[in-house]
Amino acid sequence: MSESSVQEAKVKGAKVGVVESDVRDKTRKVVVSYMAKHPKYGKYVQRRTVLQVHDENNESHLGDRVEVAPCRRVSKTKAWRLVRVVAKSTRV
Repeated sequence: MSESSVQEAKVKGAKVGVVESDVRDKTRKVVVSYMAKHPKYGKYVQRRTVLQVHDENNESHLGDRVEVAPCRRVSKTKAWRLVRVVAKSTRV
């Protein structure tokens, strides 16, 4: 395998979301949005999952699209780690 294909390899259980808060040191709040079918009416509604993510090097910032993966529990609320920053925010 070439080095670029190793970096692009899929991580098991990984999700892509947007950083909603970057105030805390080494911790990010990431929102993963998805569409779910309503059980009674059948209409698709937008849902979201809020994850507390461990960012060791503080490389992500507010509005960035990031890939996160499950890991061992880092603290009471953190059980996800940052894999990579997919796209930087266009905000200044």
